[in-house]
Amino acid sequence: MTEKRIYADNAATTAVSDVAFEAMLPYFRESYGNPSATHSYGTAAKRAVEDARKKVAESIGARINEIYFTSGGTESDNWAILAAAGLRKKKGRHIITSAVEHNAVHNTVQQLEKRGYEVTWLPVDKYGMVSPEQLEEAVREDTILISVMTANNEIGTLQPVRELAEIAGRHKVLFHTDAVQAAGHIPLDVRELGVDLMSLSAHKFHGPKGVGALYISLRTALPPILFGGGQEKGKRSGTTNVPGVVGMAAALEDAVRRMDENVRKVTALRDRLIEGVLNLPGAALTGHPVQRLPGLASFIFKDVKGGPLVAALDEAGVCASSGSACSAGAGEPSRVLKAAGIITAEDVAAPLRLSLSGYNTAEEIDEIIRRLPAALKRAASESVLAGPDNMDVD
Repeated sequence: MTEKRIYADNAATTAVSDVAFEAMLPYFRESYGNPSATHSYGTAAKRAVEDARKKVAESIGARINEIYFTSGGTESDNWAILAAAGLRKKKGRHIITSAVEHNAVHNTVQQLEKRGYEVTWLPVDKYGMVSPEQLEEAVREDTILISVMTANNEIGTLQPVRELAEIAGRHKVLFHTDAVQAAGHIPLDVRELGVDLMSLSAHKFHGPKGVGALYISLRTALPPILFGGGQEKGKRSGTTNVPGVVGMAAALEDAVRRMDENVRKVTALRDRLIEGVLNLPGAALTGHPVQRLPGLASFIFKDVKGGPLVAALDEAGVCASSGSACSAGAGEPSRVLKAAGIITAEDVAAPLRLSLSGYNTAEEIDEIIRRLPAALKRAASESVLAGPDNMDVD
């Protein structure tokens, strides 16, 4: 394979931006103090952490004392859901979430279900969107938590979070949203949205891996789930990842500052990609045609498995993903596509997710479209003999 390699898997992870990289560097070798220490190195690190906290807060319309740093989106989701369940257990044990949540939410809620909590899994329409009316009907007196993602990681559909959170607020139910795929890519304002809890992850918006944040509104006294030295105002123990939080804040601040320009560019690239791919035989777009992430396009192709197609594209120099195509080791089709009625358990078709960033170019989009037919032909022949796809981890 001698052709130029093209990266189109930004929903899985992004390259660290120059802004974030430069901001992080001093905190690896120069200002490397522990922010819990009281000497000058420690206080310098603490100042950097609090400055980062302020930047993250301002980027999503929060107050500085509503931002808590974590190890990433998975921890933030787990903390929000498990702690909220514990906080409201005297009120009830009913939780509402959608059928298309990321595994960090889906599997955490399933664990609570095994512990005796009752869960309502909201259905979605053919675009993967939750209905506010169905949420209203699902709320009960013993409902303690509603968790619906801002943007879907497989098909890119944006949920009507403001309307859903308004329903939760009227019923005095805590509302959490996993905004991991949305932050840095679409405008987010926690006050305007009316959410109580919001999860973020730095590596989705050109920050470093292994660091994230949880927004906890001041009206929500969420207890910790990690115990130790009492960092993060006693809410999340563990030595603070100073370079990580500094890089996260720099990346998010930069993404928000350049959002209008970047959304225009990436949306144009996405639409160019969709137009080209839909000209191919057997191609169908998944997700909402308009209410979707700027840089994410997901397709299915008749009788082609996602795994062989991703492998064939990789051979052709295109880094893509089949999304969370099936349950690990079980060979089951995507529950997101099943929930939206796009596929059934018997369908061979699996998704191809192509996710773009501001680093992609129109020339790269044209190259993806040019290389895709040969990859499809190869994948179609291999799909007949291939075993179950392996699940891609987001």
